[in-house]
Amino acid sequence: MPFASSAVSDAGRPAPSSLWRNVDFRRLWMGQTVSQLGEQASLVVLPLFAVLTLNAGSGELGALRAVGQAPILLLSLFVGAWVDGWRTRTTMMLTDFGRASALGAAAVAGLFGRLGLPGLLALAFAVGTLSVFFDVAYQASLVRLVKRDQLVQGNSALEGSRSAAQMGGPAIGGALVSLLSAPVAAASSALFFALSFLSIRRMNRAESIPGRPERPPRVRRRIHEGLRFVARDTALRAVCLASAVFQFSFAAMMTVYLLFLPRELHLSGTVVGLALAAAGPGALLGSLLAARLPSRFGHGAVLVCAAALGDGVFLCVPALHGPPAVTVPALLAVGFVFGSGGQLVNVTVMAVRQAVTPDGMQGRVAATITFVGMGLTPLGSLVGGFLAEAWGLRAGLLVTAAGMMLSPVVMAFSPLARLGRELPAPHDAPLTAAHPA
Repeated sequence: MPFASSAVSDAGRPAPSSLWRNVDFRRLWMGQTVSQLGEQASLVVLPLFAVLTLNAGSGELGALRAVGQAPILLLSLFVGAWVDGWRTRTTMMLTDFGRASALGAAAVAGLFGRLGLPGLLALAFAVGTLSVFFDVAYQASLVRLVKRDQLVQGNSALEGSRSAAQMGGPAIGGALVSLLSAPVAAASSALFFALSFLSIRRMNRAESIPGRPERPPRVRRRIHEGLRFVARDTALRAVCLASAVFQFSFAAMMTVYLLFLPRELHLSGTVVGLALAAAGPGALLGSLLAARLPSRFGHGAVLVCAAALGDGVFLCVPALHGPPAVTVPALLAVGFVFGSGGQLVNVTVMAVRQAVTPDGMQGRVAATITFVGMGLTPLGSLVGGFLAEAWGLRAGLLVTAAGMMLSPVVMAFSPLARLGRELPAPHDAPLTAAHPA
C-alpha cells in the first residue's frame, strides 16, 4: 500500500512515519472526503436539474456553470489572504455549514416548486463561493498538520478521497435526480456537508492565529505578496499557465459534454452520472501512482506524460455513435483514463507547489494559482455553450477537447519538465509574510 510506512525507503533513508497515526489528519481526511462527495454530487445535480427539468438551452447551461465558477475569479486572492490569517479549521467548518444550509434551503424550495433558473443561479454562486474558501483552507491545513516529507503522502491520501468522491458523487447525484427528484438530490449534498462539518469540528490541534489585518491596505499588501511570490518562481508560473489553459478548455468542454450525453447520445440522467463517475476509479489509481512514480521517474516526466494521456483521451469522444451498449463502455473507459492522468498531475503539482512555498505563504500561493489557473473557467463555460449552439455538439466537443492538449505542451516547454526525483527546496518569502504586522 502506498500510504503505509516501511522501516527504510528505497534509497536507504528512513521512511516518513505513517500519517494515519495523526488523529487530526484522519479527521481532516474524513471531513474533506464527505465534503468533496457533496460538492461532486451538486455539480451534477444543478446542471441536470436545469437541462432535464427546466429544459435549459446551451446558453442557459453555460451561464449556470459560469455563475458557479465566477467566485474563483472574483474571490480567490482575497480568500488566500484571509486563510493565511485565520484558523483553517474554523474556515472549513463555516463553509461546510453554509453549503449545507444553502442546499437545504434549495431542497425545501424545490419541493414546493419554487426553484427556478434564478434560484439555481443564486445557489450555484453561493456554493461556489463557499467551496473556494474550503478548498484553499484544506490545502493550507495539510501543511500545518504534517511534516514536509509527508506532503506527497498526505496529498495522495486527500486526492484519493477526492477520487472516491468523483466516483460516488456524480453517480449519486444523477441517480437521485432521475429516480426521485432534484430537491432530494440537493438534500443529499447538504447532508454530506453537514457530516464534513462534524468531522472537522473534532480536530483538536491548536492553531495560532496570526495578526488579523483590519485595514484594506493590509489585505491588499498580503495579496500582492502572494502574486509576487508566484510571479518570481519559474515553476509556479508554469503551473499557473498550464492550469489556466487546461481549466478554460475543460470548462468549455464540460459544458458541451453535459449536453452531448443526453441530447446526442440519448443517455438518461443516471447513465450520465455513471459516465461522469468513471473518472473516480481512474483518479483513485492516479492517486496511488502519484505516491510512487514521481520519485522513480522524476516529477517532470510524470507531469508531462500523465497530462498528455489524460487530456488527449477526450479527442475520441466526438466520434462516438450508436446505442448505449456501444457508447457507454467507451465513455467509461475515457473517464477512467482521464481520471488517472488528471489525478496523477494534480497530486504531483500540489506536492511541488507546497514544497517550494514557505508555511506562511501557503494560503496565498494556493489562492493565487487557483485565481490564475481557474479564473477563466466562467468564460470557458460561456464559450462552450456558444460553440455548441453555433457549431453543433460534435464540432464543439472536438475543438474544446483539442484545446485541453495545450496544457501538456506548456508543461513540456517549461521548467516543470526538468524536475527530478526529489522535491525542490522551499523558497524565501517576503519578510512581511513571515512576520505579520
